[in-house]
Amino acid sequence: MKGSYFIMPFSVVAHLVTINIVLYLLTPNTYLNFTAILGYNASWIFISIGMNFYSVERKERFITKFHKFLRHYFIFCLSYVAFFAIFEIQFSIGYQLFVLSFLLFLLVFYRWFFFAVRRLYRVEGGNFVNVVVIGKDKNIRTIKEIFKDPDFGYRYKGYFNNELSNETGYLGSVEKSYEFIMNNNIDEIYCLVSQVSNEELHKLISFADNNLKRLKLVPDNKEVFTRAMQVELFGNVPILNLRNSPLEQNYAKYGKRGFDIIFSSLVILLILSWLVPLLYLLTRMESRDPLFFKQIRQGYNKKSFWCYKFRSMRTNEQSDTKMCIKNDSRITRLGKVLRKTSIDELPQFINVFLGEMSVVGPRPHMETHTREYARSVDKYLVRHFAKPGITGLAQIKGYRGEITCKADIVNRTRFDIFYLEKWSPIMDLKIIYYTICNAITGDDKAF
Repeated sequence: MKGSYFIMPFSVVAHLVTINIVLYLLTPNTYLNFTAILGYNASWIFISIGMNFYSVERKERFITKFHKFLRHYFIFCLSYVAFFAIFEIQFSIGYQLFVLSFLLFLLVFYRWFFFAVRRLYRVEGGNFVNVVVIGKDKNIRTIKEIFKDPDFGYRYKGYFNNELSNETGYLGSVEKSYEFIMNNNIDEIYCLVSQVSNEELHKLISFADNNLKRLKLVPDNKEVFTRAMQVELFGNVPILNLRNSPLEQNYAKYGKRGFDIIFSSLVILLILSWLVPLLYLLTRMESRDPLFFKQIRQGYNKKSFWCYKFRSMRTNEQSDTKMCIKNDSRITRLGKVLRKTSIDELPQFINVFLGEMSVVGPRPHMETHTREYARSVDKYLVRHFAKPGITGLAQIKGYRGEITCKADIVNRTRFDIFYLEKWSPIMDLKIIYYTICNAITGDDKAF
């Protein structure tokens, strides 16, 4: 998906700037107070979080959820008036209605401007997704009309169907779709379920999961279900999204990223600032190898990045191909302590601060192992729909470290997928808590 990560944060800032400027210019006597400034801004943000206000869907227009915008603004107005009551401030009802009405006008104008600019941005080629359709029935016409609307940012490439056709947009049989999807950077696949067999459908689901493609089904559902399935409407046509995750909601994206920045900053400033020079001296007493070890690993959407660790092994030619095993002869004396306490992982908070990783998420693997598991473990690549983490659900459930049999990586993948499907802030906090407990008490698989 080609788009801008900063659209929603920009809207938050634009709203807050508008609110603060209007209240400063029109109500300076009540605005120029630290408590008031904090209260106005905090109430807008907390109401936004509670209503998931900044979750803008791809098919949303200016008017689509306008009632949600008005409800949000009405609750903000109540909190605004409540401030005067709490601090017993005298005010003119008529003048305050004028202030709030003028503020509403500016916020509505910004909403109109936002969707106008987004439309222009998509028309010019930004924030788009490439899509194909599998099958052809009466619903394809409605779906194609949605795809053609420039407001929504879809790039429709055509359809596949086992029945031969000379119609414009026909790309070949269903079997030929797999190669086309891989060679043309297709982001989303829309399957008309009634037009494919059960075997073809399950093969398509497996293909999408194992190649990091988003598959959406147009029912009949043919008894296909996942925990993360969600229904969307294209006009009056229901679409099943098999891989909808709470992590895709804007409150999750920005809330989780904000938490990552704060948490990683504290670790870097309060721990790494003194730990790095200390470990450097201890390392020099044992060897001349560099203090830091870095390795190419694959993260969100299989993007490669340098993953950092404190060096716990001697420099060796197998570092990028062979996983650490119990009683590994490559581990240094200091390295045994670092690995047992998981201190060797702490430099990854630099990756978190840079946005390449998250505090909690599926653990990133070496590139060679990712390629191997993608071929041998069903749905393995689904875990790449989220940023990799320093710790994760699989790790606190006992699936960390050495992989001794296929069941280890299969169960690790299952826990990672469960995390994607059932994520919540509380789940992240629990995982962090149990990770810290395991580091203090010791983990049998930490070696």
